[in-house]
Amino acid sequence: PLKLSKGQVAQYELPVDAIIGVENGDEVHAGDAIARIPQEFSRARDITGGLPRVAELFEARKPKDHAIISECDGTVKYGKDYKSKRRLMIVPEGSEESEAEYLVPKGKHITVQEGDYVQKGDLLMDGNPVPHDILRVLGVAQLADYLVNEIQEVYRLQGVKINDKHIEVICRQMLQKVEIVKAGDTTFLVGEQVDRTEFDRQNNSVNAEGGEVAESLPVLQGITKASLQTSSFISAASFQETTRVLTEAAVSGRSDGLRGLKENVIVGRLIP
Repeated sequence: PLKLSKGQVAQYELPVDAIIGVENGDEVHAGDAIARIPQEFSRARDITGGLPRVAELFEARKPKDHAIISECDGTVKYGKDYKSKRRLMIVPEGSEESEAEYLVPKGKHITVQEGDYVQKGDLLMDGNPVPHDILRVLGVAQLADYLVNEIQEVYRLQGVKINDKHIEVICRQMLQKVEIVKAGDTTFLVGEQVDRTEFDRQNNSVNAEGGEVAESLPVLQGITKASLQTSSFISAASFQETTRVLTEAAVSGRSDGLRGLKENVIVGRLIP
């Protein structure tokens, strides 16, 4: 803390490895440098390698040095540090919610200070957030916006213009599945991953008969996994793991309705 001329005190939060350039009791003036933050802490969030970053987003991978996001609205509070981690808590305003606690490695640069008010989904440290965390905390719409903006940012820095609709089509396929958490009166099983359209169809049918509808959580899949789990086994077999896909389709007696573009092109039919 610095004591100002009017008796007020100014406080600055510094990273663990910050190099302090003044001694306790020294007199400083406005504009004087009081500490130096090493480069690895002070660097801004930059483009992390062009196309590898795009592949990371499309495959829904966990970034190497990922950031933690706040799961609730509240005030930042620091707790007792552990040996190699700093304890960070978000205290909600209302008494209904319990406080959220996060353990941040001491080498990481925390971007919030004690007493700051943060909202759900705000970054608490440097780095890229995990897409699955965004989906869990903020929902499908916010995740789709994040993926489109991050991918566009990579191409924008290279001077390439791409219409959002092309990326949105891919994001829609990545979010086509839901995981059943409550089966209700449907034929689904708890933990099963099904297409969103099939989930809505069965729920509408059960609801019309006055039954209990199923409940689900959205699922994010990488483009490779999403391609292999498409409803058309002909489309999936033309992509990867052809032998496994065809074997499973034969064993389970599956039939392909040829509803999509890809499977119709493969068998030589006109595009539907």
